[in-house]
Amino acid sequence: MTETQPVRRRRGRGARERILRAATELFTAQGINATGMDQLSTVAEVSKRTLYTHFPSKDELVGAYLQSLVDALLPVLPSTDRPAPSPREQLLAVFDWKPPETTAPFRGCPFLNVSVEVPDPGHSAHQLAAAYKKEFARRLTDIARQAEAADPETLGEQLALLFDGAAARGTALNSSHTGAYARSIAESLVDAALPEAGPSSPR
Repeated sequence: MTETQPVRRRRGRGARERILRAATELFTAQGINATGMDQLSTVAEVSKRTLYTHFPSKDELVGAYLQSLVDALLPVLPSTDRPAPSPREQLLAVFDWKPPETTAPFRGCPFLNVSVEVPDPGHSAHQLAAAYKKEFARRLTDIARQAEAADPETLGEQLALLFDGAAARGTALNSSHTGAYARSIAESLVDAALPEAGPSSPR
């Protein structure tokens, strides 16, 4: 939308959700630094006043955007409330993540992107990204421990590093296919680390 086109404004409830949806769309497509608050208010169909009422600064909006992604992207730990696949399949499932359907270039992991766009380790957005990456590896380690891996901490870190490498390479190549290659490597790592390893072994 160009600056000369009329901007529609929507009244009523749901403005915060529209702003977050717009932020997710724009940050995913073009990055945080390239996205301005004017563009966000236009895409969200809210006034600048409404935007700043919900998010007094861009930093706060970035933080809310990252928090909204955490549950969807972290490895899922087993729960008594629902049946879970084997620990082996839980470890490999992180490599089956599919990015949202979009015509924009593939941008890999949003938390890696934020840590690059906001390089200051003391910035709240960078700290959120770092905390997410630590939790990602910790959850993999917990699953590896449940799977009785010989060295769950090492396996968790190896799989986290493999995931990040695939995401970064996919971003450079504008391709989501790197995840499939990473999964095949992960299978070898997991099977070597678990007792009675082997693709045909019961899990």
